[in-house]
Amino acid sequence: MAVEVLVVSERAPGERRVAMTPETARKLAALGATVWFEPGVGQAAGFPDQAYIDVGAQPADDTRLGAADIVLCVQPPDNARLGQLKPGASLVGMLHPQADAERAGLIQSRGLQAFPLERLPRTTRAQSMDVLSSQAGMAGYKATLIAAQLAPRFFPMLTTAAGTIRPSRVLVVGAGVAGLQAIATARRLGAQVEGFDVRPETREQIESLGGKFLDLGVSAVGEGGYARPLTDEERAEQQRRLGEHLRLVDVVICTAAVPGRPAPKIVSTAMVQGMKPGSVIVDLAAETGGNCEATRPGETIALGGVTVDGPLDLASRGAVHASEMYARNLYNFVALFLKDGAIAFDWDDELLAKTRWVAAA
Repeated sequence: MAVEVLVVSERAPGERRVAMTPETARKLAALGATVWFEPGVGQAAGFPDQAYIDVGAQPADDTRLGAADIVLCVQPPDNARLGQLKPGASLVGMLHPQADAERAGLIQSRGLQAFPLERLPRTTRAQSMDVLSSQAGMAGYKATLIAAQLAPRFFPMLTTAAGTIRPSRVLVVGAGVAGLQAIATARRLGAQVEGFDVRPETREQIESLGGKFLDLGVSAVGEGGYARPLTDEERAEQQRRLGEHLRLVDVVICTAAVPGRPAPKIVSTAMVQGMKPGSVIVDLAAETGGNCEATRPGETIALGGVTVDGPLDLASRGAVHASEMYARNLYNFVALFLKDGAIAFDWDDELLAKTRWVAAA
């Protein structure tokens, strides 16, 4: 019998993305799979059921969840649905099993082959499967548009009959994928842009996008392209210099993250209070606690004349393109073990071996 691939509907509040588009449904069928979709699965992302049917996918009934060999998702199915999966089935998505003990237990007890793609090694070969990068790009873009909307200023310089309007000064904290996209977007909008990161190697990337690298004299080069935690002395010096600089800035977009840990606190409440009235902070890191001490996830607040926004589900706000990129990431990963209509795991392949989640002994 052909391998059955099922894409499930997302039930998390605010989640509009889908893990399989009609494009990737057709490609999965070309690998020899029978492709199923839950009715309405792509509606919020702009992909109607008929678009899936037109490429050969079939609408699934309630029994299909327990028959599928490969299940695709954006966020993990709730635990009740996880308990219905076929023993030994492969589950692919952003699963975060360590975040929920019951979820981890169900994955283990049912013998699921769980592939949390947030664990994917970030190598050159893995770039086409890197969900963190593809989704961070959309998040950085949307965060900048939110900042431009909240700011009581123009971003670009304008010469008008009423005089010249100076461009807004925008500081992007963190120069990962989200931060670089934020820098590029703010530059396209005409702002004067600076980027700050504790990894000095990001200077060239920031400057290549037309931004200016803000050097605060602190370097925290870590492993795997991520920053290491700062020492107390380094953090104090960074805070002092950053606080002085923020007095000159109109907009701050925070994007700094450390995988598997709460977002580092970079902008203190005292720094916010020292900023100019009318300034704006958009904290893209709100979902993991925020880079700003004043951030309230999911809320927009005013603090001493400064607007602090903690948006959630940013990638979902661009659900069409975010889904297209995410679905291609998943297809490229599944193609590592789905070939000629059969599942074959090559555990010598580091992308499979290091992404698969196994409960700690």
